[in-house]
Amino acid sequence: MRAANWFTPAIALARIAWLRTVFYLFVILDMHAFVRDTRLKGESPGLYQPLFLARLFDLPRPSVANTTALYVVLIVACLIGATNRLPRLAGWVVAPAFTWWVLIGMSDGKVDHDHLALVVALWVLPTVAPATTNWSWRREQSPYGDQARSEAAGWAIRCIQIAVIATYFLSAIAKLRGASWTLAWPDSAILTWAIVRRPNPVGEWLLPHPWLLHVMQWVGIIGEFLSPMVLWLRGRRQLGGALFFLGFHLANTVILGIHFLPTVVCWLAFAPLERITAGLLPRWRTGRSQTAAVPQPQVGA
Repeated sequence: MRAANWFTPAIALARIAWLRTVFYLFVILDMHAFVRDTRLKGESPGLYQPLFLARLFDLPRPSVANTTALYVVLIVACLIGATNRLPRLAGWVVAPAFTWWVLIGMSDGKVDHDHLALVVALWVLPTVAPATTNWSWRREQSPYGDQARSEAAGWAIRCIQIAVIATYFLSAIAKLRGASWTLAWPDSAILTWAIVRRPNPVGEWLLPHPWLLHVMQWVGIIGEFLSPMVLWLRGRRQLGGALFFLGFHLANTVILGIHFLPTVVCWLAFAPLERITAGLLPRWRTGRSQTAAVPQPQVGA
C-alpha cells in the first residue's frame, strides 16, 4: 500500500496545467532548435535507418509528404495543448506524433538520451483529466489555479520524475558497460579528450589541471549513481539535489558546449508550480476588490 501511495501522490492539478504549457511550447522549440532535421530526412529517405521502435511498429519511411504533415500536426496540437484547452485530445496527438518525429530525427545512428524524460512526459500528461472544461482567466476555473489534488496527476508527475532520474542513472550504467563493467571511465582522461575535441576558452583553461578534470569525472559518475536518492528527498534536500544536477548541466555547457535542455526543462516536475498561482490569484482578486470598492466620482459633483 505504501508503494502504491508513493507512485500516486495527491498533487494539485495546477501543476499539470503549468507543465502542459511549458512542455508543449518546448516541443515547438525542440523541433526547430534540436531535433530539427526530421523534415530533411524526408527528402533523403535512402539514408533512413529505422530505430528499434520504428521497426517494431512498422512505421512508414519518412517522405516529404508525411514529415511535412507531421510538422503541421505537431505545431497545431502543441499550440492548442499549451492553452490547456482540449488537453487530452491535443495530448494524445502530440505524444505519438513527437515520438515519431524523434525516431525519424535520430535515425542517423545517434540517439540523444536527453529526450527520454520529455517523451515520457508527453505520454503521461494526457492521462490526467482537467477538473473543468469551462475555465476563465478571471475566476477559480483557471487550470493554473486549480488546487484540487489528484492521484492521477501524482502518477503522471511521478512518471516524469522517474524518467528524469533514469536519464542519469542509466547513463552511469552505460559508462560502466562501455568500459567492460570497470571504473575505467571515471579513471580515464575522457574530459581532456572532450575538451580537445570541443575547444572553448573555459575548457582550455582547465586543460593544464588534469587532476581537477579527474575529480569532476568522479563527481559526475557518483552523482549519476546516487541520482535515485532525489526521488525520496523532500523540501530543501530535494532542491539541493536538483540544483546539483542543474549545476552539472551548466558545467557541461560552459566547459564542453553540451546542453541537456530537454532533460533540464523536465526538472520542473519536481517544482511545486501550483504555488505560483496559489500565491498570485488571491492577491490579484484582492486588488480587484479594493479597486471596485473605491467610490467613483459623480459627474457634475
